[in-house]
Amino acid sequence: MRYRPSLTRPFSHRIILVLLGLAIAFQAAAAESPTQIAFMPDIHFHDIYAQFEDGSFDGIENSISGKNATIRTMQAQLNSTRLFNENYFALLAALDDIAARGIRLVALPGDFSDDGQPVHIRGLRKVLDRYRDRYGMQFFAAPGNHDPVRPFDTPGGEPDFLGRGGHAQRIFSRGAGECTDYEDRWTTVDTGRALPTICSEEIRHLGYRGIMAEMQDFGFYPSPDYHYWETPYSDYESYDYDSALAQADYRHRQYEICRRGSGGPWKKPDYRNCHRVPDASYLVEPVPGLWLLSIDANVYVPEPAAGRFAGSGNAGYNRLLTHKRHLLDWIRDVVKRARRADKQLIAFSHFPMTEFYDDQSDAIASLFGSDRFQLQRRPQRQVSRVLAETGLRLHVGGHMHINDTGIARGRDGHSLFNIQAPSLAAYLPAYKILTLHSIDRVEVETVILDRVPGFDELFEHYRREYDTALRSGQPPWNPAILQSADYRTFTRWHIRELSRQRFLPREWPQDLRQLLLELDGRELLTLTRLADDTLADVATGAGIEGIRRSPQWQDAQSRAREAATAADMALEDFSRWNGFDLAVDFYRLRNGGALALRDIGSGRLAQYRLLATSARQRPVNPAASADHPLAALFDGRLAELFGILEGLQRGAPDDHFMLDLADGEIRSLELPAE
Repeated sequence: MRYRPSLTRPFSHRIILVLLGLAIAFQAAAAESPTQIAFMPDIHFHDIYAQFEDGSFDGIENSISGKNATIRTMQAQLNSTRLFNENYFALLAALDDIAARGIRLVALPGDFSDDGQPVHIRGLRKVLDRYRDRYGMQFFAAPGNHDPVRPFDTPGGEPDFLGRGGHAQRIFSRGAGECTDYEDRWTTVDTGRALPTICSEEIRHLGYRGIMAEMQDFGFYPSPDYHYWETPYSDYESYDYDSALAQADYRHRQYEICRRGSGGPWKKPDYRNCHRVPDASYLVEPVPGLWLLSIDANVYVPEPAAGRFAGSGNAGYNRLLTHKRHLLDWIRDVVKRARRADKQLIAFSHFPMTEFYDDQSDAIASLFGSDRFQLQRRPQRQVSRVLAETGLRLHVGGHMHINDTGIARGRDGHSLFNIQAPSLAAYLPAYKILTLHSIDRVEVETVILDRVPGFDELFEHYRREYDTALRSGQPPWNPAILQSADYRTFTRWHIRELSRQRFLPREWPQDLRQLLLELDGRELLTLTRLADDTLADVATGAGIEGIRRSPQWQDAQSRAREAATAADMALEDFSRWNGFDLAVDFYRLRNGGALALRDIGSGRLAQYRLLATSARQRPVNPAASADHPLAALFDGRLAELFGILEGLQRGAPDDHFMLDLADGEIRSLELPAE
């Protein structure tokens, strides 16, 4: 007989029944909830409270934590594309956020360490162990070009740790810098600087063997908890943990690479300078039905000098297809087996599989040069096409420290989505969450770290560094960064100082750079209303000052005001920013994509659009521009710059979106701006 609840039953009993029903419903919903994976590439973990086990470096005492800080200088951070110190706190904040969301699978697509140094790898392992033990998280790492720096151990170190008195502390391992051979565990070398150099093996660069051993619990080796695990070199009759563990031995995970191309079956008779090197790729099934494919896309090409290898930073998939071809066959095989077994396959590696500048790479190369803006890291179009034709449908990469979505189409109809996840150690700090709604529908969400507890814990040391640099007469960095109220603001300052000290001097043509640094937005708009023959008449020998003093300038400014008014803007508002601000916004958009729009603001973006339109419509006189560099600068180059700026805003959705892997379609899930 079916049970029928009685309305006369005591109220407390009815409450118990209701709660029991809710609990059952909650458990059923939890069982049906889609799998989620967090992706965090480019952590560049530097253990700021590391213990040098040999006692060679004690660090500097921090008044907030009560610990000794082993950190890099602020000057080093502001000349690097990554932070070295504050990303420690960013990692903890991200993992706390992931834990609060109930996510248990976390992928680390390369550069999880800062140059694979033992002192930092140990610290990272301790952090990951803590979150694994406390929250049941499973971590899956893929190696990047910073872990390892080379296939085997190499000397390492840095000249800019922060030492006593705000001075730079040089620390190197045996064979690097001034640390030549010595017998003791560690030693110091007096070089006449404020602090003697410390020589310690704690700072050497580990190769694959050391890194894989330290990180063995994070995907590089099988676990009894995994439902399946293999490498490109596995050969199972039937899968079991003991067989997987035996075949996971470091000695079995080697391949031959030659200076001129792939070894093994692809080795040509005239190939010389060939070596056997490690490969850390693996396939794992952490939960039933999900296959995570960790691709070791590092390619260390042998150099002419015996036993030396080139770094992999600029190699990527372009070199993988020529020097590591066995991985391509393995990927194709994994794809076929995943389809037969009805497994959802998600690939990740350190390097991008597609173009990552919203199809603006060619325009950037034309304006800035093909060797600028890290364009040598761009996968060639045919390489992306070949990767799409393996049948892979979804890949998450890092390396570039940017937020982007790329799509490659194969000639066979296959579509490959490449998700570029940002770095926690750079602007704009964020990570990606993939929600697997079905085998064909994947939701991608980008989580920005606006606020990070403790991010300012080290500021007292930077103030000492700044004061010391100021007293010595060295041109210091801008101390306003130490007024940052939150981590997002801190990274905004980082990219601003990085643009001033590194990007603009190294990447921008001198004439374009000088022009921008002399002008504000109002003057830029005014210049776009001047004709070439006018520029030629007034710019002879006088440059921009001659233009400002000319009668034609006043006429052009009037036309600029009319253009601004017609666009419902005020010309005076353009004077609130200058050419340097424009360059910083350029890098913000390049790094952050849609995530950067909030920092730039809709008003300034509208002003950039008007400038782009005005620059394109400006009358051109080729004869005048040929004889006058300033006129030539405006004939297309300024329009090209603003065209790239616009293009970086028109890419595929890169914030919150849904992927249809079957149809190769992408749909934004962002609410329209009010």
